[in-house]
Amino acid sequence: MADYKNLAKSIIDGVGGEENVQSLYHCMTRLRFKLKDASKFNKKELQNTDGVITVVESNGQFQVVIGNHVADVFETIKSMYKIEVASSEKATDEKKGNPIARMFNIMSSIFTPIVPLLAGSGMLKALLVIMTTYFGMSEEGSTYLILSAASNAVFYFFPLVLAFSAAKAFGTNQFVSFAIMAALLEPKFTGLMSEVGDVVEFAKLPIVLMGYSGTVIPAILAIWAFSYLERFLNRYIPNLIKMFAVPMLSLLIMVPLTAGVIGPVGVFLGNWIGDAISYLSGTSGMVTGAVIGAGWTFLVMFGIHWGIVPAMLNNLSTTGFDTIRPPVANATFAQAGVAFGVFLKAKDKKLKSTAISVLMPAILAGITEPIVYGLSVKYKRPMIAAVIGGMLGGGFAGAMNTTVMAYVFPALTTLPAFMTGTFVYYIISITIAFTVTAALTYILGFDEEGTEEPSPKEEPKKTKPVERSTILSPMTGQIVPLNQVNDPVFSTEAMGKGIAILPEDGKVFSPVSGKVTTLFHTGHAIGLTSDLNTEILIHIGLDTVKLEGEFFKTHVNQDDDVEQGQLLIEFDLEKIKEAGYDVTTPVIITNSNDYTDVIETEQQSVKKQDVLLTAVVL
Repeated sequence: MADYKNLAKSIIDGVGGEENVQSLYHCMTRLRFKLKDASKFNKKELQNTDGVITVVESNGQFQVVIGNHVADVFETIKSMYKIEVASSEKATDEKKGNPIARMFNIMSSIFTPIVPLLAGSGMLKALLVIMTTYFGMSEEGSTYLILSAASNAVFYFFPLVLAFSAAKAFGTNQFVSFAIMAALLEPKFTGLMSEVGDVVEFAKLPIVLMGYSGTVIPAILAIWAFSYLERFLNRYIPNLIKMFAVPMLSLLIMVPLTAGVIGPVGVFLGNWIGDAISYLSGTSGMVTGAVIGAGWTFLVMFGIHWGIVPAMLNNLSTTGFDTIRPPVANATFAQAGVAFGVFLKAKDKKLKSTAISVLMPAILAGITEPIVYGLSVKYKRPMIAAVIGGMLGGGFAGAMNTTVMAYVFPALTTLPAFMTGTFVYYIISITIAFTVTAALTYILGFDEEGTEEPSPKEEPKKTKPVERSTILSPMTGQIVPLNQVNDPVFSTEAMGKGIAILPEDGKVFSPVSGKVTTLFHTGHAIGLTSDLNTEILIHIGLDTVKLEGEFFKTHVNQDDDVEQGQLLIEFDLEKIKEAGYDVTTPVIITNSNDYTDVIETEQQSVKKQDVLLTAVVL
């Protein structure tokens, strides 16, 4: 085993020293630190450290990406320093941490699983507007009414969706949580109210009635309070009657409490946020839009944008439109402008190819992480261009009070959602953001040093040249280009070249004959070295380390010899999806620098043991 002491020392120095580490654990590729004082974290020093692939900061967690040798580095750190080792991210999320960071983590865990549903419903709503406005669909017809019900359902019953998702985030019973909020939408309860603000009695106590359909904040506050109540009841109620007594008392206490106190307070807060945003848009819309357009990318990089998502959803539910999302779109199109500017300016063919490949996901799907981490952050000056372009475009959108009718990812494919009375201003704003950023990226330029292929004398000598190494598909599924994977460590090829698969079943087979060199204890990832010395990483899903091995079953052990086609891992695909995780599975050749090229399959879908990748040395 290699000596990792110098690397371990450099990493601990880079995170502020042993005394600055609150806790540490590792997944398949990265060390994950929780730090006491984030200001002591030296990102630049760590990124320049030999043995560190890249560094990612997210939601108060500091990730140092090592690659295949992460376990060795982790063990070396353990042997050299007295640092608390956590078994998982849940264990590191202690209550004594930064309350603001915890809040953003919670917002992320609540909204991330339901964002695709919101986006899909919002786009359907937007398409109905187009059909009735331009294609003569009658709003009285049954076709419209059925599709309208499909698009409106999630928004009408949004408190129920939020309650279910919030319950998981707060670690409480999801079905009781659902019932608590369902009571406030039940016809007998809603029938008590003739007008918002009507007062009724409950056990001689006054209750102010509110409409809760489409609200955001009441459900989150109610389930947060319920999580404490449930823990209290579970502590003191005997096991003999706990099965029915805890749910019964939970409903008995929480429904009146939510209807009488939490709900009205939540509605008031939601209305206040909406009024505040309307005020800012009305009095200083240009400044508000400029700040959002310039700063949104940084909020996303730090994971704190989730704190603003409830405000957007609250706007949509209370007014039917939102003024925050259009300036956000300008930040997205500014990053797309970076990619286009780099494509025009770059001399290196590989960099040009990278720029155009990351441009398409941005303008068609609103996915900008590959641009942010692979171009803007890496070359620095393009990020300055994006800030200026996003600021100008966002400022124009804000000044014209540009609106959107649904929560969608800003992209060309989601233009229908912006087809309100301000649509033309939206088009002008994103055009400004894109063109200004592209032009500034071209004018400011960037340092391409290190992007050129090494000269022959710099290339590493190969002790055992291998002309061709074929990697078969470890599973059946749909092909996903690596630059579209929603994790910058994979999408920017920091771990190596490869491809990703959206699996159709829950089985992973060996793509090569060789040895299991790394098998993470949670079963979510496996590293193999083929008989031809090709190193392969199969990472099942994104962030699935957080499942702590739940839904995964391994059929091999580390250091086992395996044959091509041998079953390695089984996983419960549907339950992992239900838990809110992205199941996209990257398949990476981690020593791809040892090869002249890595050729990807041209198929849109693959079956297990189809040819997936071919690594060649010319």
